[in-house]
Amino acid sequence: MVCRHSQKDVSNVMGALYSAVLLLGVNNASSVQPVVSIERSVFYRERATGMYGPLPYALAQSIIELPYIFAQTIVYGVVTYSMIHFEWAPDKFFWYLLFMFLTFTYFTFYGMMAVGLTPSQQLAAVVSSAFYSLWNLFSGFLIPRPRMPGWWVWFAYLSPIYWTLEGMVTSQLGDVTDPIQTILGKLEVRDYIRSYYGYKHELLGVCAAVLLGFIILFWLVFAFSIKFLNFQRR
Repeated sequence: MVCRHSQKDVSNVMGALYSAVLLLGVNNASSVQPVVSIERSVFYRERATGMYGPLPYALAQSIIELPYIFAQTIVYGVVTYSMIHFEWAPDKFFWYLLFMFLTFTYFTFYGMMAVGLTPSQQLAAVVSSAFYSLWNLFSGFLIPRPRMPGWWVWFAYLSPIYWTLEGMVTSQLGDVTDPIQTILGKLEVRDYIRSYYGYKHELLGVCAAVLLGFIILFWLVFAFSIKFLNFQRR
């Protein structure tokens, strides 16, 4: 079982989860962009001959990624879950894999969306990097949400990584009653993550729903960019 006897132990868990999802998530978004960019050129040619419709193409382009993401989630999720020494409880393991799958999916769809909105893969990579930095800053790890300036808290709610971390941390530690010594005094683990990070165990379903909403949003923007934007050079 994961060590959770001090504030440092909880911070280590946060850091491990933060690194696990951010590293592979950004890699997914970056690796899908060259593929989508090349295939978009083929799509332009086939659409001109009446062979491809934009929305079925966007749907197929997205669905084909899901089996790979699912396999990636199982392999990477089992390895990281066991290495971090989380509790082997069916519900905790399910939530962990679910949030990891949703995270990898929205990163992949975000990479596709960035290509759809820009004329080249190189520009898409530059634009994506800017948003990765903002998502990273407002993820709730470097600066916990309760300690963000009031006029910037709204951006934390627009950062999908924030919802990923809240869901993953609360699914593993949100019901732990072990007492630990923290900068806020002696608290139970669940009370500490609620007070210091603002994470609430009862919002697990909300976190999953929000991440699903990001996935749908990114796909819709990608689909409509394919339909209405044309960067073809004649």
